[in-house]
Amino acid sequence: MKKVKLDIVGLSYSQTQSGAYALVLGEVNGRRRLPIIIGAFEAQAIAIEIEKMTPTRPLTHDLFKSFAQAYQIEITEVLIYNLVDGVFFAKLICSNGSEQIEIDARTSDAIALAVRFNSVIYTYEFILASAGIVIEGNDFLFLENMDSITNPQNTEEVQSSIPVSGYQNLSIEELQQKLDAALAEEAYEKAARIRDEINKRNAGK
Repeated sequence: MKKVKLDIVGLSYSQTQSGAYALVLGEVNGRRRLPIIIGAFEAQAIAIEIEKMTPTRPLTHDLFKSFAQAYQIEITEVLIYNLVDGVFFAKLICSNGSEQIEIDARTSDAIALAVRFNSVIYTYEFILASAGIVIEGNDFLFLENMDSITNPQNTEEVQSSIPVSGYQNLSIEELQQKLDAALAEEAYEKAARIRDEINKRNAGK
C-alpha cells in the first residue's frame, strides 16, 4: 500500500470533547490534513518537545527515550496503519542496528516519541483519503477553525477533565509572566496553552 509522509501541523483545543485536543498532521507537499483527538497528557508531551521546554524531571516519553537509547534502540519510523470505527492505530518501527521490530502503540504516544527520536511519520493513502481534510488557505486559519471541522470520530480513548482556560484578555507581557510561572511550577499543560496563545498573537502581527 502507498505510504504518505506526514508532518505535525499543530495542536488545537477541542471544544467538542472537554479537556481534549486535536493533533493535526499534514501531508508533506500536499494540502490534506489529518486531525486526531487526543488527551491532554499526550498533547502536553508533544507540545513540550516541539516547543523545546525542559522539564525539571524526565516525563514518561523522555524516560522511554533514555531507556531505549541506553540499549542502542532507535525509533526510525512511526506508521499510522489503520482506522477502525473512528480510532487510529499506529506502530513504532524500532531498530537496534541489526534487527527491526514493530511495536503497537496509541497514535498520540507514537507521535510523542517520534518528535523525540526525530522519526519520520507515515500513514497509508486510504486513511488520508477517508479521514483527511483538504485545506483551503493557510494552516493558521485551518487551526483557528478546528472546532467546526474536526470529526469527533477521529479519536483515541480520551479520559481527561482538565479545563481549557482562555487567555485572550491578557497582554503579551502578562502571558509571558504566566508562562514563566507555569514552567517554574512544572505545570506544562498550562504552559503549552499559554505558549499557543503567544504564538497565535505573534502570527497575527
